[in-house]
Amino acid sequence: MATKIRTVFFCQSCGYESSKWMGQCPGCREWNSFVEETVKPVAKAVKGIPQTGQGGAGSSFTAPKTLSEIEMNSEERYDTHIGELNRVLGGGLVKGSLILVGGDPGIGKSTILLQVAGNLSGDNLDVLYISGEESLQQIKLRANRLGSFNEKLKFMCETNLGTIEDVACRIRPQVVIIDSIQTMYNEAVSSAPGSVSQVRESTSMLLRIAKSMNISIFIVGHVTKEGQVAGPRVLEHMVDTVLYFEGDRHASYRILRGVKNRFGSTNEIGVFEMQEKGLVEVTNPSEFLLDGRPEGASGSVVTCSVEGTRPILIEVQALVCRTNFGFPRRQANGTDYNRVNLLMAVLEKRIGLQMGDYDAYVNLAGGMRIAEPSLDLGICLALISSFKNKPINDKLIAFGEVGLSGEVRSVAMGEARVTEAKKLGFSTCIVPKALENKLKKSCPDIEIIGVSSVSDAMKLI
Repeated sequence: MATKIRTVFFCQSCGYESSKWMGQCPGCREWNSFVEETVKPVAKAVKGIPQTGQGGAGSSFTAPKTLSEIEMNSEERYDTHIGELNRVLGGGLVKGSLILVGGDPGIGKSTILLQVAGNLSGDNLDVLYISGEESLQQIKLRANRLGSFNEKLKFMCETNLGTIEDVACRIRPQVVIIDSIQTMYNEAVSSAPGSVSQVRESTSMLLRIAKSMNISIFIVGHVTKEGQVAGPRVLEHMVDTVLYFEGDRHASYRILRGVKNRFGSTNEIGVFEMQEKGLVEVTNPSEFLLDGRPEGASGSVVTCSVEGTRPILIEVQALVCRTNFGFPRRQANGTDYNRVNLLMAVLEKRIGLQMGDYDAYVNLAGGMRIAEPSLDLGICLALISSFKNKPINDKLIAFGEVGLSGEVRSVAMGEARVTEAKKLGFSTCIVPKALENKLKKSCPDIEIIGVSSVSDAMKLI
């Protein structure tokens, strides 16, 4: 009996499946994102007759194991010789892992992966760089700008995954870089490259290659206008690690953030600076982000955030001015807009600052995007300073979470935050009252002032 082929519609943004075309996707609310694709159903096994891999004659049977029978082996890692990348990966590149790298166009994805390929080949590892978007001449132009490479690094322009698998089986590289997954296609899938089905099946095929041949594979993924990797959401679930490049491609800084990592923490970030010869790691992000800070300006406060195990000092800037319209304008760059509105409501209710007739703008200098609640106290003090037009001491730092009652709550890793502030020359720290005694004992060389509410902090400044 012939296999019946059915037609379904997939959303190119989120992978939502529908039996009919719709103008707006119910999953992601994107307009005109549905494409038609054909799906061949998988043949079902006859009851009582197992298929291949399900046991019975002529098939292999895998017995389940208990925890005591499972052998633990520490994963082997390759050193990429880029400290910031090793930090985000959890200590290096795990052998046989599948890593997805996403980011805006021109952010530096291909650049850093080419640098990684050069470093790994310098350690006598066989590396294969496969590009589906650039010619070999274009790759060589970038390579000449980044430095010299040895014969262990090989390049290939190909989009057919069948050919890529044959080459991988023949030369057995230890690391493979795919640029990008949206250009690859599997001949067994009838849809066009970049479609939901092609991206899903191509990633599944690369996952099988990585695990069966013990090859570490980097995949470059395009992103949508919302900043998510284009294609089905299942793509991020299939890979071992998901890395995102953030930052403005017209600026020099780049932030590499791990949002999924089966071999390490997902809270670490790596900071890079784009220079003429590629991406250079920034070992002290706090000093980099505070460079050029104005002195004696109102509405400027330094606060501290923790990304993974790394404390980062960042300047919070606020501008409060009387509005010319019926509704005041609110804008936040680098932090949550709704959080800023909440903190302004707390200042109006608990302190009595009447900001209903004032526009308010909050900015995290340096282009960082941070949603940690420890920035609350710094944002409040910056708004108060700008509203009253009174500058805050340049050597003062403040951090703490602010509640709806105006109280200042404790945050984690207070000692690491104060130590980072002392390292960069700050003399006074405004901290939550709950941390005051502990920090005075552990950090005696810097003035620690504990506050229990926002009104107490306002009196200090």
